[in-house]
Amino acid sequence: QVQLVESGGGSVEAGGSLRLACTISGNLGSAGSISWHRQVPGKHREFVALINSGGDTTIATRVKGRFTISRDNSKRTVYLQMNSLRSEDTGGYYCRAGAAWGEGTQVTVAS
Repeated sequence: QVQLVESGGGSVEAGGSLRLACTISGNLGSAGSISWHRQVPGKHREFVALINSGGDTTIATRVKGRFTISRDNSKRTVYLQMNSLRSEDTGGYYCRAGAAWGEGTQVTVAS
C-alpha cells in the first residue's frame, strides 16, 4: 500500500517561492507517476503537475514557467518548486500516486 506525505506549505507574499515535498512509502508498483493537485474550498481538485517514472513532466498551463516538478528516487520524494507565487495559487496542495492521495499541505499567498 502506498502512503504519501506532503510538506513544505506555508504563508508567503506574492512573488515569493515555496518548495513542496511529497514523500512516498510503500510499493508504487507500476504506478510510477506522481502528480500534484490544488484544491480550494468548494471546488474540485485541479491538476498542477505530473512526473512519470522516466522523469518526463507535464505542467498545467496556468503555472507553466513558474512551477517545476522533480523527483529524487533515492529519497523517494517528489518536489514541486513554486516561484513567482500569486494569490490565486492559494489552496491545499495534494500529491497523488494512482488511487492514493496524501493529506495535503496548505499554501497561502498574500497579495
